[in-house]
Amino acid sequence: MKNMSAKYEFDKVEQGKYEFWLEHGFFASGDLSKKPFTIVIPPPNVTGKLHLGHTWDTTLQDIIIRRKRMQGFDALYLPGMDHAGIATQAKVDQKLKSQGISRYDLGREEYLKIAWAWKEEYAGFIREQWKSIGLSLDYSKERFTLDEGLSEAVKTVFVKLYEKGVIYQGERIINWDTEAKTALSNIEIEHLEVQGALYYYRYPIVGKTNAYMTVASTRPETMFGDTALMVHPEDERFQKYIGKEVTIPYTNRTIKIIADSYVDKEFGTGCVKVTPAHDPNDFQVGKRHHLDMPLCMNENGTMNHLAEQFQGLDRFECRKQVVALLKQDGLLEKIEPILHNVGHSERTGVIVEPRLSKQWFVRMDELAKNAITKNTVQFIPERFQKIFLHWMEGIEDWCISRQLWWGHRIPVWYKDAKIYCGKEAPKEAGWVQDEDVLDTWFSSALWPFSTLGWPENSDDFKRYFPTQMLVTGYDIIFFWVARMIFQSIEFTNKSPFEQCLIHGLIRDSEGRKMSKSLGNGVDPMDVISKYGADSLRYFISTNSAPGLDLRYETEKVESSWNFINKLWNISRYVTMNLGEDFKEEKLNPNNFDFADAWIMNQCNQMIHQADAFYETYDFTEAAKIIYNFTWNEFASWYIEMTKTRQDELEPKKIMLHILKSIIKMLHPFMPFVTEEIYQNLPHEEASIMISPWPTVFEFDASCVLNKEFFFELIQRIRTIRNEKNVSWTKPIELIVTTDSQEIIEFLQTNRKYLNKFVNPKSLTFNPKDFDASKALSIILSQIQIFIPLGSLVNLDEEIEKLEKELIALQKELDRSNNMLHNENFLSKAPKQKIEDEQNKLAQYKKTYEETTRRLEDLKKQ
Repeated sequence: MKNMSAKYEFDKVEQGKYEFWLEHGFFASGDLSKKPFTIVIPPPNVTGKLHLGHTWDTTLQDIIIRRKRMQGFDALYLPGMDHAGIATQAKVDQKLKSQGISRYDLGREEYLKIAWAWKEEYAGFIREQWKSIGLSLDYSKERFTLDEGLSEAVKTVFVKLYEKGVIYQGERIINWDTEAKTALSNIEIEHLEVQGALYYYRYPIVGKTNAYMTVASTRPETMFGDTALMVHPEDERFQKYIGKEVTIPYTNRTIKIIADSYVDKEFGTGCVKVTPAHDPNDFQVGKRHHLDMPLCMNENGTMNHLAEQFQGLDRFECRKQVVALLKQDGLLEKIEPILHNVGHSERTGVIVEPRLSKQWFVRMDELAKNAITKNTVQFIPERFQKIFLHWMEGIEDWCISRQLWWGHRIPVWYKDAKIYCGKEAPKEAGWVQDEDVLDTWFSSALWPFSTLGWPENSDDFKRYFPTQMLVTGYDIIFFWVARMIFQSIEFTNKSPFEQCLIHGLIRDSEGRKMSKSLGNGVDPMDVISKYGADSLRYFISTNSAPGLDLRYETEKVESSWNFINKLWNISRYVTMNLGEDFKEEKLNPNNFDFADAWIMNQCNQMIHQADAFYETYDFTEAAKIIYNFTWNEFASWYIEMTKTRQDELEPKKIMLHILKSIIKMLHPFMPFVTEEIYQNLPHEEASIMISPWPTVFEFDASCVLNKEFFFELIQRIRTIRNEKNVSWTKPIELIVTTDSQEIIEFLQTNRKYLNKFVNPKSLTFNPKDFDASKALSIILSQIQIFIPLGSLVNLDEEIEKLEKELIALQKELDRSNNMLHNENFLSKAPKQKIEDEQNKLAQYKKTYEETTRRLEDLKKQ
């Protein structure tokens, strides 16, 4: 055994451990003699570096996989990354823009080379962070959502769904990102409350002078795409106008006034504009009434030719100028400020524009039905099952095409009026491939099985699919979890994983979401550089119940470091006591004394209870059990008790057994420091991570039954010593009264521990002549302990001391009373000064009363 350094230095402890694990292949899966247990990592986007949310997510996964590996499973923790279409393209575009370059200057082929270079650079950053966090990933099976195998899976799925009629092309109102110039699905939109306005403005009625129809709209710039005004058919105010025409302001175009029961008579003016190409509800109205559906904006959010004099303006600048002109021309009745939720692109942050567009869709009716009826995934906590089902029951068709270059190109080709869908391009000339790529989530929906070799019936797919566990945040149940489930059921006829552990979001210490705008984000690498990966892992996995959010608090990271430091000091003490030549031997219960049997029984309970929480993935409670046992029972009690038996072998064997059990139970939380401690102890396996998970040590623990009073007795005596300010070096008399001969024998047998913890001058059992009124008593079940007051203090000295204290207190009382009755002081002193003096007087009175009472009690002795 090596000598552990006197100080816990996390940087030295963590250095080289990951390389050691990798070099020896401890992360590798593939032992066919064991039962498989698989977790696929939720692939981080190659858009940047990992944040605290990733750290939480992957730490929980690593805790599970490390424990399963120690429990004897063929544990596969499969790594990988996501190409993250729109997010990565936005980053690459931003980089090029800073260099004065547009992707259109480069062309698709050259642009993709730059995107792949970006991917390689940031994949390297991510792997370094995985290493820093300590994730035990099997890198031999690492995948990327744009690699050759996953591309094959994506094409297979698209072609099969197309041939089945599930994938179709159609014109719909979709969410449009004007910066990235691409469609977005509904769940790629973040709705934020913003200050807006309801603009009340007029459309002149054709053929009438000074006659208008007034509408209320939040987006007056879209009036150039209007194809009708609409009123409720039963609204008496507008009956005479139905069928007439109005002119769109600042154009020569006229549109009809139509009637439709969709209109809410009570909202706004009761008359609404219909813009079928820029509003999903208007789109449905337009279909019912066979209206034209012209777009009045370009893909980049500028106004097109329909806006006439406003052509080329950004949509919001157009709004500003249109409103100003309406006001100038007397067509603006009023502006009503409102707070409303407005959709923003999650990736670029711009306000989303509803836009009529031809896109590719996945028909969701049958897929959703199968996901509801055939899904076997167990959600943890269970309440997320209802959230999943609720969303699947109301799901809309999925828009899967994106107007990007970075992603899986849609496997569809066109020639004249013909269309071809296949995994490869048609052999004859003249076919042109669809320019669009697939939504990122289309490929990541296949992640649990495409990463294992599907569509081939590979050995990995047969062995490791379905996977056992998925760990992810509740914010992507709809984005990712639901899609994996319905795609897996469709293509493998199985749910993709057995269980799905859902965690919350990380917030700052005030409970706010971490964001760039608030400047409250925390870089996990900064935390690791200051406190170490083990401290961050332990904090992040033990401060939130399953499914709930977590608040990041530096003090709690420091507290985690303190616990690891305590574990280090405990381990150092044990290794020093074992000595360099100590050989590990089997425990012999026949040699156990009370302390040995007690700590072994407590250790068994710790393993049993913590294991139960591990099984339900409640790591906070599991850690609490281990922490309390380590700090309170092992360190504070047993190690101190062994100091009375320095020459005995059994306590050393037990300390080693207990310490190894503790560090193994803690290894999933804090892999680096537990490996370091393990290497300093006698051990058989090359690494703690491949050592067996602790199990209960079976022995007859009946000798510790009903003996918990012993520890309470010691604590109560120590409390009395503290309260009476009695030095630990001063021996005290203890008198025990009990009817139990067993208790008397037990206390006599364990007198060495009483000597250690309470320093008794004498221990007397059931004396005949004893005045209990002159002693302090401790009453426990079946036993009473008395401590004569004279044993605690010298009565004459204590009386003299208290009398002097009363004299000093009386002087302070007189001084304070005089001051508070002095009119000069009361009139000139600040209010706070007077209040402070009043508080002092109240405290002096209280102390005087308590001291008087204590003095009277002592004089009675």
